Amino acid sequence: MDEKAWFASWFDTDYYHLLYKNRDLSEAQAFVGNLCRDLQLPKGAEVLDLACGKGRHSRTLHSLGYKVTGADLSENSIEAARACSDDGLEFIVHDMREVIPNRSFDAVFNIFTSFGYFDHNEENEKVIRSVHSMLRTNGLFIIDFMNADKVIRTLPEKLVKSKEGIDFHITKEYNGTHILKEIRFEDKGQSFHYTERVQAFKKEDFQSLLTENGFEILRTFGDFDLHPFDKMESDRLILIAKKH
Repeated sequence: MDEKAWFASWFDTDYYHLLYKNRDLSEAQAFVGNLCRDLQLPKGAEVLDLACGKGRHSRTLHSLGYKVTGADLSENSIEAARACSDDGLEFIVHDMREVIPNRSFDAVFNIFTSFGYFDHNEENEKVIRSVHSMLRTNGLFIIDFMNADKVIRTLPEKLVKSKEGIDFHITKEYNGTHILKEIRFEDKGQSFHYTERVQAFKKEDFQSLLTENGFEILRTFGDFDLHPFDKMESDRLILIAKKH
């Protein structure tokens, strides 16, 4: 597998969605509901769910009264998401590094550690700049990321997750720049191996990335219930940023 495109191949498999099946709609509804109460976006606001997967967060945003575009590189995920398309809810295949032509948004959501996939930081900066270009004045950029400080302290780690008769053997390690998750399993007589590579961005890294590309960080939270961020203890790093 081409490591530079690990996300393109892994996210397009049914195994990816099976492994993360616990990330269900009820979790999305609770988290997005908390976020939107904090953000106070007006009903009818146009929002982009960037790296939307099969659209569970997009559907929740739409149910709260927003006009939603869900965008993801995975054609299989978008095909599945389109089964839920409705007035004010659309899904498109899209590379997050690029601007969606002739579109602008009041808010962009990037949820479930859907950032930092690229080996070169210029590519991650390109994502930030594209989001900035698509946001209207004072538009909001919401990033939900792992708390890299806490994750790194737990590594290396080995575990097995069993899902519908398949044992996923998972190892995690930190190589100095990226969190690497090796996923091995067998199914129907075949062996599979995928690697997730996510840059271990910390709060100060996001501070630099965002402020240098036209954003101001308004608030940070440390979990889906929006408790304050704690570098040592929080499970998540959730940032609310505003376009200058």
